[in-house]
Amino acid sequence: MFDINFYMKVHDLKYQLMQGEKFSREVLIEKLEEFRSREPVVYNIETTNACNMRCEMCPRTTMMTRPIETMDKALFKNIIDQLKPWSDPEWKQWENFVEEKFAVKPDDMSENHFFLYVIPKVIVLHGYGDPLLDKHIPDYVKWMTEKGLSSYFSCNPANINMSRTIETFENGLDYIKYSVESVDDLRHKEVRGQQSNFSQSYKDIVELLNIKAQRNLKTTIVITMINLNKPWQQEEFEKLKEAFKGMDVYVYLKSQDQQWYEDNKQETQSIHWIEFCQFPWSSMTIKSNGESAQCVEDFNNEIVLGDAKTESLSDIWNSEKYANLRMDHFNLTPHIKCTEQCDMKLIGNFLTV
Repeated sequence: MFDINFYMKVHDLKYQLMQGEKFSREVLIEKLEEFRSREPVVYNIETTNACNMRCEMCPRTTMMTRPIETMDKALFKNIIDQLKPWSDPEWKQWENFVEEKFAVKPDDMSENHFFLYVIPKVIVLHGYGDPLLDKHIPDYVKWMTEKGLSSYFSCNPANINMSRTIETFENGLDYIKYSVESVDDLRHKEVRGQQSNFSQSYKDIVELLNIKAQRNLKTTIVITMINLNKPWQQEEFEKLKEAFKGMDVYVYLKSQDQQWYEDNKQETQSIHWIEFCQFPWSSMTIKSNGESAQCVEDFNNEIVLGDAKTESLSDIWNSEKYANLRMDHFNLTPHIKCTEQCDMKLIGNFLTV
C-alpha cells in the first residue's frame, strides 16, 4: 500500500514542480508535511529474505550481505494489527482520480495499471526473498483477509509448492505474481539462475489455474516479464503472451528498477519511475528482521529508521529519524543510498539552487 490520500493531495503540486514551476523550499517542506498522514501506511512486509534464485538483475545475488532471516509470526501479527484497509469511499475517490489524472481505467492491464490499481491497496509480502519459502505465508494471508487487508506477493514459479500455494489461495490471497523471463528453459536459466525454468513452471501455473476455476477462488494470477532491454526481449514477450492466451491471467512487461546495478539503458514510461520519490511521505517498509528501512529497494538495510520489534509503527513513522530522511531528500544528502545509487529522482533534484 501507499498513502492514496497523500498521493492525491500532492499530485498537482508535484507536477507543477516537475514541469519547472518555482516554489520556495519552505513552502514545499510545509506542504508535504501537511499532506502526510500521521497514521502509518505500510508498502511491504518482507516475511523472509531467503531465496534460491540467482537472478542477474537482482542486487541480492552478489551484493546483499545481511543475514538470511525469516520474520517471527508474532511480529507479523503485531504489524498487521496496526494497519487498516482503505474505506470504499476512499478507494472510489482514488479510482476517479486515477482515471482523471492518468487516463488509466480499472479494467486495463499494464504496468501503470498495476501500479495505480493494485499496489495502492495491497500489502506486498515480498522484499529480497521468495515468500513461498516461508512456511507461514498461508497463515499471514489468512490473518490479513480476516482484517480486510489485501495481500500480494511476487515469487519465482520454479518455487511453486502446490499445497502451500493453494492454501494461500483458499485463505484469500488477492494477487500472486510469477516472474517469467522466457518461454525457453535455457534462456530463462541465463536470467534467473539454474534453479529456474519455463516448462515445469508453465505446467504448474496451468494446474493452479484449473484448481482456481474448479474451487472458484478469487486470487488473480499475474505473469510478468522484466524488460532487461535484451535483443530478444520483445519477441519473447509476444511468445509469453501467446503461451497464456485465453487463460485467466494478468500479463504485462515490467520496467527494470535498480538500473544503477546493471544499467541496460532502458527507457521507462512507468509513472512510478518518472515521478520523484514519495516513499518518505507515503509508505513504510518492514524487513524480515523487523527493521523499518528507508524503502523496499534498500536490500542491505543501509538506512534504518526504527525497529518494529520494539517500537510501534506510528512512533517510527513520526520519528526524528524519518523527519531526517525526508530532509535528506530535499538536501540531496551525499553518501547515502537515496542519492548515490537509487534510480528515482528526489524532490531536491527539482529545486533551484
